[in-house]
Amino acid sequence: MAKPWSDQAGSGFHVHISVADKDGNNLCASDKPEGSPLLHHMIGGMKDHLSDCMGILAPGANSYKRFKANSYAPVGLTWGVNNRTVSLRVTAGPAHTRHVEHRVAGADANPYLVLAAILTSAHYGITHKVDPGPAVVGNGYEVAAKTGASLPKNWFAAVDYLDKSKMLRDYLGDRFVDKYVVVKRTEQARFFEEITELDYSWYLRNA
Repeated sequence: MAKPWSDQAGSGFHVHISVADKDGNNLCASDKPEGSPLLHHMIGGMKDHLSDCMGILAPGANSYKRFKANSYAPVGLTWGVNNRTVSLRVTAGPAHTRHVEHRVAGADANPYLVLAAILTSAHYGITHKVDPGPAVVGNGYEVAAKTGASLPKNWFAAVDYLDKSKMLRDYLGDRFVDKYVVVKRTEQARFFEEITELDYSWYLRNA
């Protein structure tokens, strides 16, 4: 589960990404802490399509209980250098090891689909030379709150973003997206058929 206990941090599925040429050289490498221009474009594509990918990165109702400010889980469409309050973190270290840590997916996500979603958005960023904008310096939670550039806050919004994503449909195909959305909306309907202890606490025992 992404959030097994309400009083503790959730369980993430962080993915570290770089790109190598045919000789194995890291194309993200740079003496600059923020990395190479190619790394910037990767981040731009991933940042611009985080909302589209959330239905895959956070695939269930429990997934969204993990995303809270100051919880070690990101909440915004943000990137930064060695900053663990953002969604996309360029790691510290020697120049030749420069890469980006994608910090959004939860432990409940399908690893094959997570990698497919991340790689498609990274490839989109490279081929379209997407500018990610300035890196966040300081508290990424505060930046997300002030700018309103936040990740989808619930399962329903995330599946709607995925359903309408031209990028994911172009890369993964209409058939996959349509089938995945049908499955998730069926799960949503089944989830809300269940009467929980919270229903009794709020609406019966308080009456």
